[in-house]
Amino acid sequence: MIRLEEIAAYKRQEVADAKRARPAAQLERALKQRPPVRGFQQAIRREGSLSLIAEVKRASPSAGQIRPGADAVSIAKSYAQAGAQAISVLTDSKFFSGSLGDLTAVKEAVALPILRKDFLLEEYHLLEAAAAGADALLLIVAILEPQALRRLLVLTRDLSLDALVEVHTERELGEALEAGAGIVGINNRDLATLEVELKTTERLIRRLPGEKTAVSESGIRSRADLEFIRRQGVHAVLIGEELMSAGDIVQRVKELMGWKT
Repeated sequence: MIRLEEIAAYKRQEVADAKRARPAAQLERALKQRPPVRGFQQAIRREGSLSLIAEVKRASPSAGQIRPGADAVSIAKSYAQAGAQAISVLTDSKFFSGSLGDLTAVKEAVALPILRKDFLLEEYHLLEAAAAGADALLLIVAILEPQALRRLLVLTRDLSLDALVEVHTERELGEALEAGAGIVGINNRDLATLEVELKTTERLIRRLPGEKTAVSESGIRSRADLEFIRRQGVHAVLIGEELMSAGDIVQRVKELMGWKT
């Protein structure tokens, strides 16, 4: 089983290599040509409606190969056609078979806000995301010290991006709120054991102030799962594996979300 610590260690080496290949100064220059930023939080917070962040995800450490070789643009267009409010793109290559190129291509192909989903550890990663065209990015509390989380949230705002701050324990939720997170992703998957428990959302959302935007992530595979999560009062769900493994993605999105077919 691949542990979170192993992934984080690999990402530290990967970002060091990336800096040598493309220094931060180059990314900062590239920001001048980036496409307009789309409002991620605005798109997923619709009072009275549950929003969908649909994920482009070819593989994962927990599921293995989900849809190997899938074309990110084709998948994203299916999500948009089905009615998703935003799209998450896995950009990690080693563990999830994704790339920043996927994100850029998806941003060009659809009109929805795009989230960079990856294990982001430092400022360089945020510059990469912005230069690639991301509208939002994931920050995982479990791999960030509180001071680093605060620093990255400040830079996220300076880049005019939104941050989905991921937690899966009460302690992590406290750190996210203390750092000033506006969008909190409650991950139902324990990143240490990879086990999924949907009641994680039920437990943690009770501690989340009402002005915060709540997203439930991982483990939603059926209408019953989705209705349970809906009753907890979240604003959006992030779903990847269940949709990526479907034969007809558009149909599966509508079935799962309860949208008219």
